[in-house]
Amino acid sequence: MALLQIAEPGESAAPHQHRLAVGIDLGTTNSLVATVRSGLAVVLSDDLGRPLLPSVVRYRGDGATEVGYEAQAGQAVDPRNTIASVKRFMGRGLADIAHREALPYVFQDGGGMLRLHTAAGLKSPVEVSAEILRALRVRAETALGGQLVGAVITVPAYFDDAQRQATKDAARLAGLPVLRLLNEPTAAAIAYGLDNAAEGVYAVYDLGGGTFDISILKLARGIFEVLATGGDSALGGDDFDQRIFCWILEAARLKPLSVEDASMLLTRAREAKEYLTFHGAAPVTARLNSGEVVDLTLTTETFAEITQTLVAKTIQPVKKALRDAGLSVAEVKGVVMVGGATRMPQVQRAVGEFFRQEPLNNLDPDKVVAIGAATQANLLAGNRAAGDDWLLLDVIPLSLGLETMGGLVERIIPRNSTIPTARAQEFTTFRDGQTALAVHVVQGERELVSDCRSLARFELRGIPPMVAGAPRIRVTFQVDADGLLAVAARELASGVEASIVVKPSYGLTDDEIAGLLKDSLTHVKDDALRRALKESQVEAQRLIEAVRSALKADSELLAADELARVEGGIVRLQSASLAENRRQIVLAMDDLEAETKEFAARRMDKSIRRALAGRNISELDSQAAVARTGEVA
Repeated sequence: MALLQIAEPGESAAPHQHRLAVGIDLGTTNSLVATVRSGLAVVLSDDLGRPLLPSVVRYRGDGATEVGYEAQAGQAVDPRNTIASVKRFMGRGLADIAHREALPYVFQDGGGMLRLHTAAGLKSPVEVSAEILRALRVRAETALGGQLVGAVITVPAYFDDAQRQATKDAARLAGLPVLRLLNEPTAAAIAYGLDNAAEGVYAVYDLGGGTFDISILKLARGIFEVLATGGDSALGGDDFDQRIFCWILEAARLKPLSVEDASMLLTRAREAKEYLTFHGAAPVTARLNSGEVVDLTLTTETFAEITQTLVAKTIQPVKKALRDAGLSVAEVKGVVMVGGATRMPQVQRAVGEFFRQEPLNNLDPDKVVAIGAATQANLLAGNRAAGDDWLLLDVIPLSLGLETMGGLVERIIPRNSTIPTARAQEFTTFRDGQTALAVHVVQGERELVSDCRSLARFELRGIPPMVAGAPRIRVTFQVDADGLLAVAARELASGVEASIVVKPSYGLTDDEIAGLLKDSLTHVKDDALRRALKESQVEAQRLIEAVRSALKADSELLAADELARVEGGIVRLQSASLAENRRQIVLAMDDLEAETKEFAARRMDKSIRRALAGRNISELDSQAAVARTGEVA
């Protein structure tokens, strides 16, 4: 008898077949790849048993490319061609890179994402990241003995659209099919929550090599709900290394350094930072190419003192995230520590003091993100087992909206909205006969476009000419599970439509990414006043356009002196609208409306006479009776 191959709906038709999927933590300092084996998420090591892959790529003059430990070894001798911490350059323009003069690289601004001059030619951060991802893919396929069907790649929660898109592009170059981009704190929460069967409100404090994220999550019966998120995409362990580097220069009274010597001292600074995790003092010794000798001792007390401002910078987004979530410190059940930089004693101490509890360190902070990503990848690949179902409710970090008349921002999707999401709002035209509409998509919390970040622009053309305010244009914002945005505009009467997938050339500047939310709070009153002024100016222009249109059509209804007064009112309102005094604008609008009141009445009379021309009273009475009968019926 032939046997039927039966499977549950949505399950594999061949249950014995395991689809190979991985989770990848693409880190600033180190990267990892993990997978699920026999129901357990494990980090895959290289042939020497090392789980970490340094996020370093070296382009050699002979055309060879080195990745990982091999590249890291050449960092001191060939710093210009050895690219480290490339994650900080993802989705960035040259103007966005702070302290670039201190970096050993030769940059080129390509009018979008920056490029780096190497022995192998110009390389973008996407291409460099692709080399790291390719090495992780090869490691995974070698260990698993087959081709990968997909990968979940983690990104900082505070990565914007450009940085997320750049990460997806890098994965594509590396030959990795991306199942999903997953926020790093959410991945950590998955790993911790599933490992500990945790429920309640948890904070995920993620301090990596180049980025900082804080997420407040609610865990309950397989639901991972992100309540709020915050952070700084330009703050991490690298900044602590830089503080030690500056301390070395000052303590040793060194002369200006060569590129090679600076790179070597940065390496010594990182080694000292890591040594202080488990020791009270770290030796810092080096012989420079200039002949100078460095022989210093860095204590934990000194290290804490020179980095206290950096630690304090991580606490401010934590406070903001708690306010956004509407929670107090006492309501947080636990704090999950993620990222290698959280091993620093002063960070552990600061977090413990703020939350008034010992941070949770029972999972390896280096591996927890990759493990969570692997668990999610296994589920998305279809390797589903009983009890494996859970729901992720992630959020976007900053509001999305578009520009309206007067340079104002109309928010469509507010920050901390759960994704994926789609929201729509209707708009109209400003001028009579307007046949096109420019759509300007922005990101941020301020009231004026000039204070927010521009993401994309497109045009909706083919709008049927109508009077101002008559067209109904529906603009739809869609944010997918990866946090990427698509915008569409449609004129409802004619059906004409235009859309764009937001792929800006580069992302938020370092100052903007950290200061957008802060500015929204400190400038609330000022923004409200500026918005009110802009709205009054727009309303004044609308009134002027309407009066001028009416005069063009029916100016014969006014006597010469009346016409002069109306035109004088237009001039005064035009002059007031150019000034920065809202009260004067309102008064000028009132004056013009008073001058045109009689004119409006005469125009109405004229319209009624035109409508009734050639018709008798009995005809109108019979039509009215029919209308009343219809209403009753």
